[in-house]
Amino acid sequence: MKTLRPLFLALLIGTFTTLSGSAFATTPEDLNHDADQAVHALTSTNPTAANIAKQAKAVLIFPNLVKAGLIFGGAYGEGILKQDDRIDGYYNSVTASFGWQIGAQSYGYVVFLMNDKAIKYIHETHGWEIGVGPTVVVVNEGVAKNLSSTTLKDDAYAFIFDQQGLMASLSIEGTKISHIRNP
Repeated sequence: MKTLRPLFLALLIGTFTTLSGSAFATTPEDLNHDADQAVHALTSTNPTAANIAKQAKAVLIFPNLVKAGLIFGGAYGEGILKQDDRIDGYYNSVTASFGWQIGAQSYGYVVFLMNDKAIKYIHETHGWEIGVGPTVVVVNEGVAKNLSSTTLKDDAYAFIFDQQGLMASLSIEGTKISHIRNP
């Protein structure tokens, strides 16, 4: 078992390095383009996301995040906040986790901000810790079946998409979204 640990760690680092190229946009233009493509892909394939997008006051888009872990784990990606079809800021998403986990993966997520309270919170805090502040509902197939234009009552709705790689985990995670000047 001890001889496999260094080999596995090297494999994990190699996978993280390979996947991480997609998590960091090289220019603001690249990030803007990737974000627009991500929202289009999500809303064109997910009717619930398309309906929520029509009612959202702003949208926080993280097109590419990379996650890796071996007991301790983390994820990182950069994104944009769009309001009224204009870019309202650049953000990063940092996740730390601890628990039984192994592997690496890349994914994206979009958070639809439904009211002024959620928008004000993201502008006025020095980092939004998911689970603190506005209520965020992560929409999966089960939640989506119960959502309609009349049942949208929460502050924000998040959709995770385009998961690639292999990550087995049973962990406690904390995600913080912070404003950055330049991606």
